[in-house]
Amino acid sequence: MRSFGLAASLSLAALALPAGAHAEGKITLYTSQPNEDAQATVDAFKAAHPGTEVEWVREGTTKIMAKLQAEFTAGSPQPDVLLIADSVTMEGLKRDDRLLSFPEADTKGFDAALIDRDHTYFSTKLITTGLMGNTQAGAAPRAWKDLLAPDMAAKTTMPSPLTSGAALVHVATLAQNPDFGWAYWEALAKGGTTASGGNGAVMKSVAGGEKAYGVIVDYLPIREAAKGSPVSFSFPTEGVSAVTEPVAILKTAKNPDGAKLFVDFLLSEQGQALAARQGYLPARNGVAGPAGFPKREEIKLLPFDAAKALADEAENKKRFSELFGG
Repeated sequence: MRSFGLAASLSLAALALPAGAHAEGKITLYTSQPNEDAQATVDAFKAAHPGTEVEWVREGTTKIMAKLQAEFTAGSPQPDVLLIADSVTMEGLKRDDRLLSFPEADTKGFDAALIDRDHTYFSTKLITTGLMGNTQAGAAPRAWKDLLAPDMAAKTTMPSPLTSGAALVHVATLAQNPDFGWAYWEALAKGGTTASGGNGAVMKSVAGGEKAYGVIVDYLPIREAAKGSPVSFSFPTEGVSAVTEPVAILKTAKNPDGAKLFVDFLLSEQGQALAARQGYLPARNGVAGPAGFPKREEIKLLPFDAAKALADEAENKKRFSELFGG
């Protein structure tokens, strides 16, 4: 297993805080961002607000949560702030009363569906799941239900929710939607669609021509197409599912004011522009996305109930595994 290390101590600043509040000192961030993105996030925060030291630990969300749960058990949770992949994981922490409510957070420009109603976690970007095709395979699917056609189902692959958090959200999103439900997944399995591994495995399979079509997170094929890979990506006409890389403050934070400063930076226009420069779709309306993406307001998000997804997680994984294996 990889080390949890790659922690950086950097000087970070204080924004204007309420009277008597102090952001000086140190905050500890646990994040599942890729190392390069995590470094860029902390560097941008430092440039905007020098004055508070930040230490950060980066790993995948599953490993971050395993580390954090061990710390909870030992009675010594270390992070002030969490910046991890998905809202379902945050719902679990909220259920366990681990998150601090931050109703004063600046959420101007954010759709209500992207903010926890109790203001315990906040979306920082949209990583949608859509459809990719190998450009040498002919016309690519443009809608989720296109995949049900016999000539497409058997040529399609997707990540497994047993491996990918985005895939778990995608499965739950369509399962919750009355236009799809579990009948949709049953039809795909019957048609020969395969599911295994993560989004990287789907990218490799379709780009290499092993499969013609794939269900995948947006930025991978968009980035690779720009580099000349023979792939295309489309946002399905019915709408997309999305993970939102939410940020939250733990109730046990040693420096909650510094943590609030960090959250507000991520939600600000400056923080959202950083997400776009990193190649992700900003969650905040009015902030231009990266090249290759449509405007934020042109992307239709399918309804998603994170609390229900959390309650259904074990059953969803079981049903999916029975259909697709793994």
